[in-house]
Amino acid sequence: MAFGDILEQNFVAVVPPHYCSVHANFSQSQLSPEEKLLVTVPLDQAGEPHRCQRYVAPQWHLLDRNGSFSSEEEQSQGEQGLAVDLQECRDGWSYNMTEMTSSIISDWDLVCDLRSLKQMGQTIYMGGVLVGAIIFGGLSDRYGRRILLLISNMLMAVAGTCAAFSPSFPLFCLFRFGCGMALSGLGLNTFSLIVEWIPTRIRTVTGTITGYCYTLGQLLLAGIAYFIRDWRWLTLAVSLPFYVFFLISWWFHESSRWLALNNKHEEAVKTLKSVARFNGRHEEGEKLDIKMLQESMKKEMSSSKGSYSVLDLFRTPKMRKMTICLSAVWLSTSFAYYGLAMDLQKFGVDIYLIQVIFGAVDIPAKVVITTCMSFIGRRPSQCGALIIAGVTILINVVVPYDKQTLRTCLAVVGKGCLAASFNCCYLYSGELYPTIIRQNGMGWVSMMARIGAMVAPMVLLTGDHIQWLPGFIYGGAPILSGVAAVFLPETLGTNLPDTIQDVEERELQKSSKMPPKEAVILQDTQANLLKQAA
Repeated sequence: MAFGDILEQNFVAVVPPHYCSVHANFSQSQLSPEEKLLVTVPLDQAGEPHRCQRYVAPQWHLLDRNGSFSSEEEQSQGEQGLAVDLQECRDGWSYNMTEMTSSIISDWDLVCDLRSLKQMGQTIYMGGVLVGAIIFGGLSDRYGRRILLLISNMLMAVAGTCAAFSPSFPLFCLFRFGCGMALSGLGLNTFSLIVEWIPTRIRTVTGTITGYCYTLGQLLLAGIAYFIRDWRWLTLAVSLPFYVFFLISWWFHESSRWLALNNKHEEAVKTLKSVARFNGRHEEGEKLDIKMLQESMKKEMSSSKGSYSVLDLFRTPKMRKMTICLSAVWLSTSFAYYGLAMDLQKFGVDIYLIQVIFGAVDIPAKVVITTCMSFIGRRPSQCGALIIAGVTILINVVVPYDKQTLRTCLAVVGKGCLAASFNCCYLYSGELYPTIIRQNGMGWVSMMARIGAMVAPMVLLTGDHIQWLPGFIYGGAPILSGVAAVFLPETLGTNLPDTIQDVEERELQKSSKMPPKEAVILQDTQANLLKQAA
């Protein structure tokens, strides 16, 4: 549901057909709306009423003697349009609200000279996601995953509610910025808890099931928006569930890994025993004590002493190479994904239908990527999803614009591959980064993803000069990052690294076929406790 919030802009910021309102002193009330439109608004090059200009004075000669318009004179007016004085819409705009009863566009007249504010609003939201990735990544490593998850749920609920009742566009942007921050906190801390609690053998499936929550959020958003056509009520409806999620989050356990590595051994043992009892493993849980925990985590706890920052992601050779490659993967995935998904009106299809299609394609895409990750491996799955997505988008560049059905189908395939890439890189990144700086690492790559999302709308501006350039950039970026992903290590069936030293030694251990010196680590302890869950 949280990730459905990021696509809310497709509905609350729908741009309805619009044209200049009639002159304030217009007195011919007996005319029909079509006739008023004819005498006050000129036609554009496509033969549609101009969206941003009107006649300085009503053109009565366009009406015949019976009070209806003459097609011959309308054609003549089109040919002589340059000789008629025009002006901007000084009395506002009239909107054809067929898809929504209201939107932020119609409420605050974000059209014509102000039309760029729509994209600015989405950029501000993505800026909040970017800031949230930076802030929440570091805070959760210091204060824990659970408390930051609680804060993020409450922030999303409160900021979303305030956005629904915003009296002005600047305040709306401010509260959407808060929603963006909350989105990062929810994503980072949810996936960290999943990676740090779930045993290796079912980690892929669990991560994918969580990914389907994003798919469900997209489908629910389309359904809710279909029945709630007012943008304020829609925003409120999307925000209210987070009050419930906040209450549910109180039942979550803090990561025992994080507790152990932050010298909170009693809490870690207590948490592990609680999980053991929940899963019916009473005997194993009773055997756990602080001494056993300290023995199993001896190397990890000794290496975790001291503070870590984002700089540690680049300090050692393998960490540096891994971070650069993951940055490219996340940036390009987000860049191309939101380039496709954030402007549904451009496909010329009903926005509710295309939202359902874009959401539904995630289902087979994630089934395929889950199978590939489990049997082929994380690295080839990540590379394949990105390269196929890029190729599909590039093919779309050469498809004629009038073939909307084919273009939409190709876009849906590309979006499915990018959704699969997102599903893979969340799990893959969590497995690659060590526990002591996992949140810093996830915060960094999430920041790269948000930069990609912020840049995506700007690329569309290049289409004003070279029509095919946006598609070429959207398609080329995933292909290049797919090649970069080849240089990442494989993590299928491996234990989570707890320290930077574990990451540096990973390739050596793999090549020597020898097990790590610490044969028993906390991940295995948790795996034994949880393997009979459900």
